[in-house]
Amino acid sequence: MLAGRRYRLELTAEQTARCEEFANVLWLKAAPSHILQQTLKDLDRACREIGTFKVRWRSQARWAPSFRFPDAQQIQVERLGSRRGRVKLPKLGWVRFRWSRPLGGEIRSATVSRKSGRWFVSFLVDDQMATPKRHAMPATAVGIDRGVRFAAVTSDGDFHDRAFIRPGEAGRYRRLQQKLSRTHRGSANRAKTRGRMNKITGRVTDRRRDFCAQTADRLVRKYALVVLEDLRIKNMSASASGSLAEPGRQVRQKAGLNRAILDKGWHRLELALTSAARYTGTSVVKVNPAYTSQRCSACGFVTEGNRESQAVFVCKAPDCGHREHADVNAGKNIKAAGLAVSACGDLGAGRSVKQEPVGRVTGRTPHQGIPALQGGEDVKGTVIPWPPPRP
Repeated sequence: MLAGRRYRLELTAEQTARCEEFANVLWLKAAPSHILQQTLKDLDRACREIGTFKVRWRSQARWAPSFRFPDAQQIQVERLGSRRGRVKLPKLGWVRFRWSRPLGGEIRSATVSRKSGRWFVSFLVDDQMATPKRHAMPATAVGIDRGVRFAAVTSDGDFHDRAFIRPGEAGRYRRLQQKLSRTHRGSANRAKTRGRMNKITGRVTDRRRDFCAQTADRLVRKYALVVLEDLRIKNMSASASGSLAEPGRQVRQKAGLNRAILDKGWHRLELALTSAARYTGTSVVKVNPAYTSQRCSACGFVTEGNRESQAVFVCKAPDCGHREHADVNAGKNIKAAGLAVSACGDLGAGRSVKQEPVGRVTGRTPHQGIPALQGGEDVKGTVIPWPPPRP
């Protein structure tokens, strides 16, 4: 199967200038032809998937240059030592890089990109591995609840979380933001300040990626079925500012929630699980997230009052009183929903067409409770003649 390997490049001044020229595409003649062809293919794919009139021009402030070499025959890799290697790329020549991990397969393509002031090369390799037909522990399953207090909480009671930015970095980033607001657009000081900010955010992004990859690897090795909530993260992290005609409410509170959601890396964890599951045969299922945090995992009773706080869950059913950590309880509900979906053979989000509809309030199927009235019967069980006799 295809996998990615990324290494940090050690470019000379001349090679750095060429990479900038290839990425900016100021002169079409300077860049290799297949780089321009790949750019057009990416644009065509974006127009087909997103829409022609929804594709935006690149932002000068947020843009990260990158270009791809698709021809593997023009790419040569040699190892120079235990920590160094070099790669030969068209019109760049031999470029040294840090050999931080083995390639582990045949190279298909190479992508050169810049992030936080540093250049990297990413190889797309074919590691000649196939997805196992069955997991090593096929009877295991887990439900994962993603939150803003903890990045991921499993139904077995495991809490996965870490701080991605250090206190010193947070204070330095805040001061750089204040300094950026006092600079003029297009000035050299503004570009320098933005570069320092990008170095901090780059380290935070690398820690988040590393955390998601390690967490996903542990989960897929331990469980054959991993169940997630089908969250619309883009809609959940949208701004609440509104417009001049209809201004939003509690904008600052919503902005803080948006930052917390994006900081935990919900979508990156989902991508890491999907990628790591290919090597273990784990099935990743997404279910409807409705009422997973309000339903009692012991009796199925649903009400808003069950969750007393962010961490405390106490069932308000008179004959239950189940008490548990709120995230663990939600993870158990997610696991139960995933097992029901996978048992019906529908590994996807939403309720299976083979399942009976579930009541919104009780969480039980409709036949559990007061049965439906039959023709000619009232609520007390007495038979009423039907149609009624005419007077």
